[in-house]
Amino acid sequence: MSILHRNMLRIVLVLAGLMCWSPPAMASEDAWQIWKSDGVHALMRHAIAPGTGDPANFTLGDCSTQRNLDDTGREQARNTGAVIRDMGIKVTSVLTSQWCRCVDTARMLGLGPVIEEPALNSFFRDRSTEAAQSAAIKERLTTVADDEKLLLVTHQVNITALTGIFPRSGEIILFRMADNGTDIDVLARLMQ
Repeated sequence: MSILHRNMLRIVLVLAGLMCWSPPAMASEDAWQIWKSDGVHALMRHAIAPGTGDPANFTLGDCSTQRNLDDTGREQARNTGAVIRDMGIKVTSVLTSQWCRCVDTARMLGLGPVIEEPALNSFFRDRSTEAAQSAAIKERLTTVADDEKLLLVTHQVNITALTGIFPRSGEIILFRMADNGTDIDVLARLMQ
C-alpha cells in the first residue's frame, strides 16, 4: 500500500471513529480531547480475532492453541495505533492480557511499552476469578500518577465486568477512576 493510500485510510478511519463515537449524555467534549485529559485511561478490546472463546486445547503462551488475530485484525490494530498517534494521544504504557490476540494487538498498536498484566486475562471459561481480577485492575489504576496515560488491552468479558459495556472488537472505552477509588466512570467510546 502506498504512503498516499495509507494516509487516506488513516483519515477515513479518524473520520469514521468520530462519526461512530457515542458519548455519554453528560459528556460535551470531543472524545479525543477527553482522552488527552489528566487521569483518563482507555480499555480496548483486542482487534478482530474470528470466533468465540478459545479451542479446547488452549494453552497460555502457545499461540498455536489460541484464537488469534486474522489479517483484518492485524491491520485494525496497526491502523488504530496510527490514528491514536495522529490525534496526539501520548500513551505512557500499554497493559495487556497474556492471551496472544491481546499481546499482538498491544504490540501492533505501536504506542509504548507493552506490559503483560495477568489481571487482564480472560475469565470467559472461569467466572470465579472475575471479582478478584476486576478488583486488581481497579487497585492498579488507583496507583497511577496523574501524568500517566494507560491503554489496557483485554477481552470483552473483562471490559463488561468493569464498565457494563459489551464492546466490539477493537473498540476503545475512555474512563477515569471515580473519586471513591473503586468505581470506573465511563467518559466516551471510540469504535472502528
